[in-house]
Amino acid sequence: MTDFDDMGTRIVSAEVLVSSPGRNFVTLRLRTADGVTGLGDATVNGRELAVVSYLQDHVTPLLIGRDAHAIEDTWQYLYRGAYWRRGPITMAAIAAVDTALWDIKAKMAGMPLYQLLGGRSRRGCLTYGHASGAELPELFDSIRAHLDQGYRAIRIQTGVPGLGSVYGVASSANAVVGGSGASARYDHEPARRAAVPVEEEWDTRAYLRHAPSVFEAVRNEFGPELPLLHDAHHRLTPIQAAKLGKELEPYDLFWLEDVTPAENTAVLRRVREHTTTPLAIGEVFNTIWDYRELFEEQLIDYVRSPVTHAGGITALRRIFDYAAVYQIKSGVHGPTDISPVGLAAALHLGVAIPNFGIQEYMKHTEDTDQVFRPTYSFTDGLLAPSDEPGLGVDHDDAEADRHPYTRAYLPVNRLKLDGSMHDW
Repeated sequence: MTDFDDMGTRIVSAEVLVSSPGRNFVTLRLRTADGVTGLGDATVNGRELAVVSYLQDHVTPLLIGRDAHAIEDTWQYLYRGAYWRRGPITMAAIAAVDTALWDIKAKMAGMPLYQLLGGRSRRGCLTYGHASGAELPELFDSIRAHLDQGYRAIRIQTGVPGLGSVYGVASSANAVVGGSGASARYDHEPARRAAVPVEEEWDTRAYLRHAPSVFEAVRNEFGPELPLLHDAHHRLTPIQAAKLGKELEPYDLFWLEDVTPAENTAVLRRVREHTTTPLAIGEVFNTIWDYRELFEEQLIDYVRSPVTHAGGITALRRIFDYAAVYQIKSGVHGPTDISPVGLAAALHLGVAIPNFGIQEYMKHTEDTDQVFRPTYSFTDGLLAPSDEPGLGVDHDDAEADRHPYTRAYLPVNRLKLDGSMHDW
């Protein structure tokens, strides 16, 4: 489209910004002829530079001269026009463009973004935090610390007897930002700055024996009212997932997340028919088509896709509207591999949609907040976007320059029994 009612809304620059204030982020900044800027998050954890190349080499040249107001047309242009569709890299790049355009449109309107999405449906977004511990005393301390910070729902992850490092459990020794050693974790996130991925061991039988006893202990200590969540992180077969869901029923989980590898969604029929524990899935899904079978057969209860990886605000709003037909709610992925730009976008969407469920929230480091300057607020367990025009997030280039990109990888898993590769 080359005809513009207002030449001031033309996109005149598109910059891909890469920084590592505690962990790596990829940000797209668009600017119009009138000088209005918009930000979009394009971070794909452990594969960041693939998105940088996709944006710089194939997307940003197409944006110059386009009308920043033509959000839907631009989305279709980038999705249909590439022919090679879908996938995390493509959809993260499209998401960054889409989110930046919504940021611009809301700034031009002089409104916070949620107003353009239909206005508020709630004061804020109920969040859950990540409590973890190698053993129960450490886990209990972590739960108490999160409750003291104001969280009203808690994800529970613990060590497994006989295993060393386990997904979701960041020890006090290696969770510190800037920790020493090539394998040190950073920003409370499992990605590690190293030349190759760290290899961890896994034992499914030991995990299945241990997990129910953990939730029994947590319920005995903290009572029946606290919403508890758990992430199996794609590591179980359908029958193992069904067994775990059934054994966790007495502890009334808010949800059980990512019980099986997401590639074969049909296997969730087996899980669903054996347990009433609510199921959440989708943080690795990229399009609405990934969910069709899950929605229409009502095999899940919560949608986990983030704005950043599912094609942006335009695409994720479609997914949530589709989910609402089947009484399925949102549960947007929101650890620190989603930048404050992506989190802000999720919050504007979350306060507007009718079928909001819960929002994952790991607090970013002070360095990250200095780079992005978010204006959202966390009060009494609720995250809320500010009333600043647009997303309410900025980007401090000088601060970002102090934190150059550093290669990092998520760990990989091998079975303790024989060393076979396994889902991490």
